[in-house]
Amino acid sequence: MSNWTAKLAYKPVGLLLGAGAGMAAGLIFKQVWKLAGHDDDAPNATDEDRGWGEILLAAALQGAIFAVVKAGVDRAGAVGVRKATGTWPG
Repeated sequence: MSNWTAKLAYKPVGLLLGAGAGMAAGLIFKQVWKLAGHDDDAPNATDEDRGWGEILLAAALQGAIFAVVKAGVDRAGAVGVRKATGTWPG
């Protein structure tokens, strides 16, 4: 299988994995936020009753968790495509 074909074949797989990674990252973030001793819901940037520190901490934590989960899922997907097709999809 050519590299171009592997890239094309990986597109729908990557989209599905990305959506799943986003959902998983959201669930992980909610649990981490609760374990950190905060409210059940993380603050939105426009929450008037929340301070800058809490809002920025929540955003940084959520971003870090999302990046790690997405990178792990993308890497696992690429490894799976290589095992299935013999070609790296990157």
